[in-house]
Amino acid sequence: MNASPSPVARRQRRTPPGVDAKLLGIYLNDHLAGATAGTGRAARLARTARGSALGRALEPVAAEIAEDRAALLAIMRDLGIPVRRYKVCAGWAAERAGRLKPNGHLVGPSPLGILLDLEGLRLGIEGKVAVWQSLRRLSAADGRLDAARLDTLLERARRQQDTVEEWRVRQADEALHAGG
Repeated sequence: MNASPSPVARRQRRTPPGVDAKLLGIYLNDHLAGATAGTGRAARLARTARGSALGRALEPVAAEIAEDRAALLAIMRDLGIPVRRYKVCAGWAAERAGRLKPNGHLVGPSPLGILLDLEGLRLGIEGKVAVWQSLRRLSAADGRLDAARLDTLLERARRQQDTVEEWRVRQADEALHAGG
């Protein structure tokens, strides 16, 4: 009587030759930790700026970033990659710890704090572009990855980069000029 293969053995069989399933799992879980932090940062920044032009620009970006995190989870599920909860918790904790940075004001948001949050968000989106690009390249060898979906995610991330960069430049001008 044959025992059914373990989940690891089944996942390794489905992974294309030349792809290290273990390293892919580590890579995607690291990006999930970053996506968790980015989702929190984007949501907080949109809330902080609510009612302003910045808030109106960031609310849809924050919603998309949350959708992108969900897309990453779905891709991991499609690939049979388990979520490492400790990495998700680390991403959540890192975002919370990032709120403790000195920003030039004792209470309330400061223009410098908003600038730093925009810069952090921009870096996170750049990381997301990188993971979508890596997965897109991998999709040529792995039928479990939907190339068209990855193209859509990549295009959306690039639009997010453009929006966040536009507001980062504006915020830098406001925060760093005398009297700003």
